[in-house]
Amino acid sequence: MSPWMANVRDYLYVIIGAAIIALGFNVFLLPNQVASGGVSGISTILKGVFGWEPGLVQYAFNIPLFIAGLIFLGAKFGIKSFVGTLVLPAVVLLTASWEPWTYNPLLGALFGGITVGLGLGIVFRGGASTGGTDLAAQIITKYTGFSLGRSVLLIDGLIVLSAAVVFDIEQALYALIGLFVTTKTIDIVQLGFSQSKMIYIITNKQDEIRDAIYKEIDRGVTKLPAYGGYTNEEKSILMVVAYQTEFTKLKHVVQIIDPTAFVIVSDAYEVLGEGFKRY
Repeated sequence: MSPWMANVRDYLYVIIGAAIIALGFNVFLLPNQVASGGVSGISTILKGVFGWEPGLVQYAFNIPLFIAGLIFLGAKFGIKSFVGTLVLPAVVLLTASWEPWTYNPLLGALFGGITVGLGLGIVFRGGASTGGTDLAAQIITKYTGFSLGRSVLLIDGLIVLSAAVVFDIEQALYALIGLFVTTKTIDIVQLGFSQSKMIYIITNKQDEIRDAIYKEIDRGVTKLPAYGGYTNEEKSILMVVAYQTEFTKLKHVVQIIDPTAFVIVSDAYEVLGEGFKRY
């Protein structure tokens, strides 16, 4: 893909992702008063207290925060993040008259979290952000020494706590559900569902197991140098990446050849290259 087409694709990701976030906010989160963090959560609280239009509140927070980000963090966000900052509140305003899709707060928290997470994941794939409290968290991190995760948790925690005061404890619990679902959905959009496994095999029968994996599973094997922690003897670790559907057969092959083999298995969320997904 040419750089120009890649740039167009990234802008489309930002616009589509921001629109999905706005839609989820208007049809799931706002009507159920689920203030699950971020500027959208602040706008939900201010809508409940003062009746202020959420889209305008989001503009009122997002644009100054973006400018603050440029001042305190440097011009590293670029025009794509500015587009996300503008598009999100605009779509919130345009879809403000849409009928809510549910008035059940649990469903609102779950599907709102999924929708917002989906939109944010798409925006992140476009190499941008929608501004908001993420920028505030980065500023706090730079000038206080807090980790980014702790700064985000601090801001979102204050927003959820405010929801408990303005609405009630139950609404704050729904907000926590929405926040959790959002983070998990972002991971899925960014990394995908785990369809592959990374397997490490420590065995004294490396050659036999390696040959069997080649023949039976048709997967490549990588030998990694290692030293025994107790014996300090040098030995290799076999590393294999295989689809989940192939793992049971691979495990059976290892068990047959060396029942005493030490096997470690972990999820591999994205595997690029020959035999797997192309770049």
